[in-house]
Amino acid sequence: MPKVTFIVRDGSRVDINAPEGLSLLEIARQNDIDIEGACEGSLACSTCHVIVDGDDFERLEEPTEDEEDMLDLAFGLTRTSRLGCQIILTEELDGMTVTLPQETHNMLLD
Repeated sequence: MPKVTFIVRDGSRVDINAPEGLSLLEIARQNDIDIEGACEGSLACSTCHVIVDGDDFERLEEPTEDEEDMLDLAFGLTRTSRLGCQIILTEELDGMTVTLPQETHNMLLD
């Protein structure tokens, strides 16, 4: 099983071995990582925003236009920001590291 490392808001690292085919949002939730995902992964919010390590970012496929539109609304956007619901874990992504931003903005509650 591929491994993904989450750097959570307090700065600690959580290493998780997860089956291929799950999104980072699903993996985080199954392992009690504090990630919101208000729209349940339907690409209608930016609350599963993660910051992908630079080298790992280069291994990802390009985001869709819909994902880029949602990312524009993310708090603390960076060059390597992605939505966790759109990153599906594969063997090719084994060892990937993502950081949870300090805050999210849930526009579904506005």
